[in-house]
Amino acid sequence: MDRNRQTPQLDELIDLLGDWSSGEGPLYRRLTDAVGRAVRSGDLRSGDRLPSERRLADALSVSRATVVAAYDALRGSGLAETRRGSGTRVSAGAAAHRVPVDGRVRGGQATAVVQRLITQPPDLISLGQAAEAGGPDLAQALLQLVRDDLPGMVGEAGYHPAGLPALRAAIAAHHTAHGLPTVPDQLVVTTGATQAVALSAQLYLGRGSTALVESPGWPGCLDVLRAAGSRLVGVPLDSDGVRIDRLATALAEHRPALLYLMPTYHNPTGTLMSAGRRRRVAELAAEHGVTVLEDSAHAAGLAPGQAPPPIAAAPAGGTVLTVGSLTKAVWGGLRIGWIRAPQDTVARLARLKALNDLGSPLIDQALAARLLPALPALAPERARILRERLTTITRLLAEQLPDWRWQAPQGGSVLWVRLPAGTDARLYARVALRHGAEVIPGATMDATGAHDDYVRIPYSFAPETAAALVDRLSAAWTALSRSSGHP
Repeated sequence: MDRNRQTPQLDELIDLLGDWSSGEGPLYRRLTDAVGRAVRSGDLRSGDRLPSERRLADALSVSRATVVAAYDALRGSGLAETRRGSGTRVSAGAAAHRVPVDGRVRGGQATAVVQRLITQPPDLISLGQAAEAGGPDLAQALLQLVRDDLPGMVGEAGYHPAGLPALRAAIAAHHTAHGLPTVPDQLVVTTGATQAVALSAQLYLGRGSTALVESPGWPGCLDVLRAAGSRLVGVPLDSDGVRIDRLATALAEHRPALLYLMPTYHNPTGTLMSAGRRRRVAELAAEHGVTVLEDSAHAAGLAPGQAPPPIAAAPAGGTVLTVGSLTKAVWGGLRIGWIRAPQDTVARLARLKALNDLGSPLIDQALAARLLPALPALAPERARILRERLTTITRLLAEQLPDWRWQAPQGGSVLWVRLPAGTDARLYARVALRHGAEVIPGATMDATGAHDDYVRIPYSFAPETAAALVDRLSAAWTALSRSSGHP
């Protein structure tokens, strides 16, 4: 038994169980199998205490009899033991193998989201993904690349750790057109925005450091910061972005190593930070000597002038790293992102990038270099499609779930929805999973654990998928209401 290891908390345990209710056989047997898998994999270890039968039943929204039967089966197989006064625990010696590294972030909140992205259960509509299918412009650009560019590309060695020169030039031109003068040497190309955040975290964060983040935020990115050893401190938002008064207090009190923000169409609230607010953020960060990491993943597909210039454009004298990506603007499968930073910082980031993978795939970069200049021309049509899809899903939600509330987003592709008072969104998410919908509860998107009555709903789905999704959400809401007595 590892005495230095803490028993997983209830929410962590439920994440470890994954999609336990899918499959065949009685519900108690599925729960038994899921706990058994967690023990055999080393996720649950000898001596770990399991929740009480009633507490686990409430958390999973199942009958207590289901959990009682599952615990009986675990005891019968030798995986669990119950002692008076100490509850039910994983049996001594039950976990024969220990897993030193399992890809989970200690104290993280994105475990379940990441695991379902890996396994992609069939017939599940995931609300963890807010991306559209690739359009015909993507296929056309790829055909042109194969015809015109590929013969010359394969004639060289193919190593460009900082990025393909043609793509770095295209990104520099893109930022310059959007109010942030940039040269190619200020850029490092990454494999998506997540790697860009991870490299930045490697550079600025370490064990015991502090990062300020928005509350709420996206749990995947928050866990990337945690994985670097950082403690996260949440700063609330208002309708104009991160609150300046609370940010100033947090900067003075916590002396963070990094400030991570999403100023353009914040995920999940859809807020667009004003130009004045961006300037004030830059001034405060420079005053306190804190590096800003601005995640502009939603900005690449915008036309010039559609959003204020990035925080990095403010003449405040501080260090600002700007992250971009083509995931939202083009296709989730085109894993091309970048970091725009001062040239000395780019040199350090490029070394970290080379240590990670020696450079992102070259053909993907060449495709991105062709697509990036065309994005402003494509922006009006993509915006029209998103508006239509927003209208569709809000109509369906209003018809089938009239007690749910939301503010119209200023942009992006998600709704930040508040459930009726007294609802625990984590419990609702567990019920929704059994109805074929992966819901991301608000508490997992907030470093402080707040917003526990919110859920995030992408509206980028095609109309037929949106209709199926809302049907499932409505069925799950009915089931939760019946089991809990919620009106």
